[in-house]
Amino acid sequence: MPPPQFITFDGIDGTGKSTQLPRFVDWLQAQGRAVTVCRDPGSTLLGNRLREILLNDEQIVVHSRAEMLLYMAARAQLVEEIIRPALAVGNDVVCDRFLLANVAYQAYAGALPVDDVWQVGHIATGGLSPTLTFLLDMPATAAMTRLQRSHDKLEARGVDYLETVRQGFLTEARRRGEIEIIDANQAADQVHAAIIAAAERRLQRSVNS
Repeated sequence: MPPPQFITFDGIDGTGKSTQLPRFVDWLQAQGRAVTVCRDPGSTLLGNRLREILLNDEQIVVHSRAEMLLYMAARAQLVEEIIRPALAVGNDVVCDRFLLANVAYQAYAGALPVDDVWQVGHIATGGLSPTLTFLLDMPATAAMTRLQRSHDKLEARGVDYLETVRQGFLTEARRRGEIEIIDANQAADQVHAAIIAAAERRLQRSVNS
């Protein structure tokens, strides 16, 4: 049995994270693994309040640097309150978004220096990084057509902004070995199969290492 894994799902909204993450958790549990599920920002009292400010409170205008730091504060709380304790007792942790999202949104699309955001993230997380990130990828124009709800403050910035975010994700995926790009522009069952195939490769590698 592989050691506890910290696995994240990321990508622009509309790529199917809310569909694929629970299916993946079900698959892990079917393997006899205990799983803790969380979202970033969120899953703690502090994180949920900051999430509301960052995504939904139209009265508060947040500069990209302040926006990045608020995400980092929520993430620091999430790591110490939920993620590290879960890993310590042997649970896998599956998280909806993590530090990679800050790099894509506030660095690539928000004009902050990429390396600076990674460095601040290292401090905020105490150096904790996912062992595997599934990057669900599809063009922003296609992803936006899937959103059947009111847009949050980031989505409301438009398709060009989200395509810039997407390209940031893809650039980082080429730089970092823990990121698996999953073609999300196909049927949900095909996406799930691609995720499971990648997970099986990674988990087997973890056993053998």
